[in-house]
Amino acid sequence: MPIKLHHQEGDVLIEELTDGRRHIKVTPAKGQFVLATNWTTDYSLDLIELIFEINGAAGLCFEIMRDEYPHFVQKFLKNDIFAYFQPEDFENKTILEFGCGGGASTHILARMFPNSKITGIELVESALRVARKRAESFNLKNVSFLKSPSGDQLPENLGKYDFVIFSAVYEHLYPHERPLIMRKVWEKLNDGGHLFINQTPNILFPVELHTTMLPLINYVPDKMALKIARRFSERIRADETWEELLRKGIRGATDREILSHLEHAEMLEPRYNGLHDRIDLYYLNTNSERLKTVKTIAKYFIKAIKTVSGITLVPDLSLAFRKKSSELQIKT
Repeated sequence: MPIKLHHQEGDVLIEELTDGRRHIKVTPAKGQFVLATNWTTDYSLDLIELIFEINGAAGLCFEIMRDEYPHFVQKFLKNDIFAYFQPEDFENKTILEFGCGGGASTHILARMFPNSKITGIELVESALRVARKRAESFNLKNVSFLKSPSGDQLPENLGKYDFVIFSAVYEHLYPHERPLIMRKVWEKLNDGGHLFINQTPNILFPVELHTTMLPLINYVPDKMALKIARRFSERIRADETWEELLRKGIRGATDREILSHLEHAEMLEPRYNGLHDRIDLYYLNTNSERLKTVKTIAKYFIKAIKTVSGITLVPDLSLAFRKKSSELQIKT
């Protein structure tokens, strides 16, 4: 018997399939923007219902897809991480995932690195409920979760880590939070440890692809950007505030901005899987047969821009930084 759920954002129908999986269909309310309306999942009914309770009808399928769809978060994490590191670099290591949200990326990391100890920290309590339920549902033994006390603070008694990961998180920090939290997280890295950031929009790119999908909005002042977003983006409400848009991630970052928050940091370039720079990595992540010619032209155009200006004009940042050892810091 199908299960029906109602929400102000739309109606949800959940059908049990003969193979033990469940099919979810979302019928959006009039005028409601929904990223994904259908998905077939291995998730249990109680986990689906919790995600529905927390994320609503509009975010239900999308949140599950973040974990299960192999060409989404999984693809970016694997391609990006293994451009800078090899699998054995994570063997029996400690990993801190900052801003783990509902634990989709944590779940993926736990599968990628089963012999590593992963700690996810998150500011929003409701998201942590989903993350913990995910870990419980799939019996993940190598993950734990902690709540951040505020946007610019870390949980007390946090230890040291070999890796810190920001996956699609940095852009959601308010401007005043960014330097504070980055310096505190950097302190939690062991000497020789690594900070990894990916899926953060490049604010130098001519199209804002994260929040509004609008061109040139990255280049205008905040007040003008707010007016343009309200007027022209179907993803933005007419009464949305600038603070809400900042938390949604409308302002990305640059590699120089992030590096400026880190002391004694070495920024790495991709070096594995035949990659030589972040432009090659961008091409790997976006390459498809349908758009192969367009992406190839874009790749060499962006490389030409880098040669002339030194700027890597890719849409999203995938960055890795190494924390120099204490002895090296003293020498330099």
